[in-house]
Amino acid sequence: MLEGFDKTFENKVRLGIMAALMTNDRLDFIELRSLLKVTDGNLASHLSNLESLEYVAIHKTFVGKKPNTSIKLTKLGRKAFEKHIKFLEKLLKR
Repeated sequence: MLEGFDKTFENKVRLGIMAALMTNDRLDFIELRSLLKVTDGNLASHLSNLESLEYVAIHKTFVGKKPNTSIKLTKLGRKAFEKHIKFLEKLLKR
């Protein structure tokens, strides 16, 4: 019955990260933190989890002397999230 349900997305922050990245090609850390209204540490922890699953790719650069971290959804992440959303849609139709 739970085929397609991904426990990774049980957490509202990870769910929010994935939803935001589904509609944006790439977001920087500050934009994502502001959008989700979470702390730096909280966001970093969830991003680390998603990165370890290869659902997101994190790219760190410097803009001038300031560090810039951008986050992008991977193909694997997009596929996993779409499968999870389809599961939820089926569940709601029951």
